Amino acid sequence: MNSVSTGVAISREPAAHPAPLREVMSLFATGVTVLSVGGEHIHGMTANAFTSVSLDPPSVLCCVAHSAVMHKAITSAGHFGVSIMEAGQEGLARFFADKQRPLGPTQFTGVDWTPGPQTGAPLLNGSLAWLECELSAAYDVGDHAVFIGDVVGASRSDGEDGLLFFSGAFQRADSPSR
Repeated sequence: MNSVSTGVAISREPAAHPAPLREVMSLFATGVTVLSVGGEHIHGMTANAFTSVSLDPPSVLCCVAHSAVMHKAITSAGHFGVSIMEAGQEGLARFFADKQRPLGPTQFTGVDWTPGPQTGAPLLNGSLAWLECELSAAYDVGDHAVFIGDVVGASRSDGEDGLLFFSGAFQRADSPSR
């Protein structure tokens, strides 16, 4: 056991199998995003391991498997876009999660998107909100990298209902005004 500055004891022993963690984390509702990189390494990927880190300076993080095409894309480009998915975009979320989809520019054929004005990253039209980020740090943790992005652009739509992932399935998050 190691202790951190708060005096809380934490165990550094990894779980024997990832299955219990996956089962437990399925009970934590997350928003659904599509990460994207434009330019030479154009690519999109559905991700729910995403959160804000700081408001001042504005920064976010996303976690990407070392084996994912997106890992190399973000590392090479040094920036990424984030489309925060609207409840009606489950089809797009499934498409960008499908490992059998075409890669490169072809994956965006027929997808309604706009290049981000700061990074050129594809931002999916119809999403609730969009961020553009410059990569400021990357940390290898197990089989994933934690990418920290400084937000260089942010905008939102008039949409109200978000797309969530909970208990192994997509769910709708209705706006509190409903």
